[in-house]
Amino acid sequence: MTGQPSEPTLSPDELRTLFLFESLDDAQLTVLSEAGRVERRLAGTHVYEEGEPATCFFVLLSGTVAMSRRVQGDDVQVSRTSQRGVYGGATQAYITGEFSQLYLNTLTAVTEAEFFVVPAEVIGACVREWFPMAMHLLEGLFLGMRATQTIVGERERLLALGALSAGLTHELNNPAAAAVRATAALRERVAGMRHKLAMIADGRLDGTRLHDLVELQEDAVKRAASAPDLSPLARSDAEDAVADWLDEHDVAGGWDLAAALVAGGIDAGWLDQIAAAVGEDNLDSAIRWLTYTVDTELLMGEIDDTVNRISGLVSAAKQYSQLDRAPYQTVDVHDLLDATLTMLHGKIPAGVRTVKKYDRSLPPIPAYAAELNQVWTNLIDNAIAAMDGTGTLTIRTRRKDGHLIVEVGDTGTGIPPEVRPRIFEPFFTTKPVGEGTGLGLDISYRIVVNKHHGDIRVASRPGDTWFRVYLPVTA
Repeated sequence: MTGQPSEPTLSPDELRTLFLFESLDDAQLTVLSEAGRVERRLAGTHVYEEGEPATCFFVLLSGTVAMSRRVQGDDVQVSRTSQRGVYGGATQAYITGEFSQLYLNTLTAVTEAEFFVVPAEVIGACVREWFPMAMHLLEGLFLGMRATQTIVGERERLLALGALSAGLTHELNNPAAAAVRATAALRERVAGMRHKLAMIADGRLDGTRLHDLVELQEDAVKRAASAPDLSPLARSDAEDAVADWLDEHDVAGGWDLAAALVAGGIDAGWLDQIAAAVGEDNLDSAIRWLTYTVDTELLMGEIDDTVNRISGLVSAAKQYSQLDRAPYQTVDVHDLLDATLTMLHGKIPAGVRTVKKYDRSLPPIPAYAAELNQVWTNLIDNAIAAMDGTGTLTIRTRRKDGHLIVEVGDTGTGIPPEVRPRIFEPFFTTKPVGEGTGLGLDISYRIVVNKHHGDIRVASRPGDTWFRVYLPVTA
């Protein structure tokens, strides 16, 4: 550790001005004054780094510092402050026994900063000697909380991962099953095409007619690719007209063929061209061959749609997790909201209608994208729970006074006025036992307020609850 002392140390009277030491007596302050020293750090330099041996205890005297944790190779800022007297570094030096004394985070000087620095062994001995009862309580609290957080944290992560995985696999299963069904049907249609083509091309059609039929096949493919979506009534009328035409021309099973032909944009007028091209003797085989062609094109379009749906779900999962992206980046909040809604789609009951009112003119903002997705997840999940299976979930974005505002509204029972001031407290929950930990809104508050320097507010009455997240448009 390096540093250039601006003065050897602080006097006992100066130490007493720091809230951490204000209750110590003169003798205790003298011990710290003699053991400590004042050090400066230049802006942009590390005061200490996570994982290094925790050799010193730092108390901020002036300047601004930022604390960060390393998460899967990325440094994630957890707090930033300029409050005189805040401390960090060897904060567990009082713990004895087989415990690795390492810095648990990284402290960076955002501006030039000045610290009162005490060796870890000194601060640890002082706590153990001066506050023996408090030392036992702190040691028990620290070790107990660490064990509890490990168990609860792992359980919470598993439950969250399980819920998201179940939702994602459910969403993936539908298009995947549709693709499997379409592929099986496509195989049958292609086999039928080969059979009918052999009947048509066995010499009964001359070259000119066969050429005309192939051209009509290409036209059928184009029609199928651009076939309009018909209303149920219009579709039924069109199928009746095509079925009548097929019956009039002695094409067997006309009603079964009519549905596929109409879905591909084929009408009775177009079928007249087939009759003119191949003649009445070969009309049945030609119609069936062209029906297979149309059906095949529709099935390939269905497979294309389902594969695109699967690709979209995978992209949404990547957008939601942000695993392949830097933790702090410029993002479009609408992409994050859409990804979160996609991931939670399986949890939204059929009786809940989702309404999106996005202001697409809003600019991208600098943010911790994965953490914001966690905020959206918590707010949307709470809104769904509040509606008990029926209602309207509204996601709205707008801009006001240099802030981008994301609003999550529900038509649920509302938050009672007597508990509203406590909803952001850790471990406070209004959900039944076993259905909530009381950490979702606390985590959301810390992500929005501490990490993004924004704000999160709530307005609620029965049938109309809104959580509003205010995010700075600029860094």
